[in-house]
Amino acid sequence: MIFCLGMPQPMSALSQNMFAGGSAQLGSLPLMPAQFMTQQATRHARRVYVGGLPPSANEQTIATFFSQVMTAIGGNAAGPGDAVVNVYINHEKKFAFVEMRSVEEASNAMALDGISFEGVSVRVKRPTDYNPALAAALGPSLPSPHLNLAAVGLVPGAVAGTEGPDRIFVGGIPYYFNEDQMRELLQSFGPLKAFDLVKDRDTGNSKGYGFCVYQDSAVTDIACDALNGLKMGDKTLTVRRAAVSTGQAKLEHENLLAHAQQHVAMQKMAIEASGFNLLGVTLPNMGTTESPTKILCLNQVVTVDELRDDNEYEEILEDMRDECGKFGDLTNIVIPRPDMEGKLIPGVGKVFLEYADTSACASAKNMLGGRKFGGNTVTADYYPEDKFYGADYSG
Repeated sequence: MIFCLGMPQPMSALSQNMFAGGSAQLGSLPLMPAQFMTQQATRHARRVYVGGLPPSANEQTIATFFSQVMTAIGGNAAGPGDAVVNVYINHEKKFAFVEMRSVEEASNAMALDGISFEGVSVRVKRPTDYNPALAAALGPSLPSPHLNLAAVGLVPGAVAGTEGPDRIFVGGIPYYFNEDQMRELLQSFGPLKAFDLVKDRDTGNSKGYGFCVYQDSAVTDIACDALNGLKMGDKTLTVRRAAVSTGQAKLEHENLLAHAQQHVAMQKMAIEASGFNLLGVTLPNMGTTESPTKILCLNQVVTVDELRDDNEYEEILEDMRDECGKFGDLTNIVIPRPDMEGKLIPGVGKVFLEYADTSACASAKNMLGGRKFGGNTVTADYYPEDKFYGADYSG
């Protein structure tokens, strides 16, 4: 359960209510309507995910710690005072969302990944809903190179740095591959600025995917082209830009669509020839059986009210990533939300899961379909890859 501090309210009220009995002060000037809209528009770029928290952590200790640390490293881009304006914490899963005053301060906080908090090294990264394309117009996306990280015991570039427009997603990593082995492979194309192998918060085991950034941005597309589809043991690597421009996205979607159509056609021929599907179940009527894809669509999982609430939405994303990642290499999650005016758009109420391969998607479909959620029975169906990659969630 997320303990939230309420919806945004005038700063004078927040300064009185956020940290009752604490020392954190959030300012005294009330937000005017225009300021409130600006706060809402920039919120996704001003929030920081902090994971692996110790059980003793609470809203006040987190806010005080990160405000003090930001001051110590010279990261307070918005001027004197506390950089933290709000904290939402999930005690059960040991993570929190820390809201900063400005986009630049949130970017500076990215340099704090791996910092020791109450004797525990915590993960500091962008929330799942962070949109690099939108954030680029709001302020810097990378930490300032002038931060004094040594003041808090951190080495510049040692952990942080896998953000930005040249960030590469690396999926399908065999679970027995360690960070050094993956670094060695990736560095075949040039020195790395940073590499982050994503690990389970509780066990410390690899989740089978990570992110990297090369020192020379010209290497990015070369490495993606060379490594994508590479067989690694029983896995196949998925390597691509984590954030692509509109032109690049269109080209990638076209390539993926062509590949998906070819794959599905071949798969259908194999199924029809054998009379069995991938799971070994006899198909009595081929005309009504859906072809397996890498995309799974879940219904009856989320409500419109949950999607409108930023905190509920964040918790749903993290829960989905943790739970649905158990069935294979989960490369992407899309949960359509109502627009800024509250109007419903196609796909609202559905959850779309993209897996690295059809076998993982099939496993997830079998395990998730039929589950009870909030009194409703979840339905899980394959979703056409061409529609998904074309951002068409209306089906």
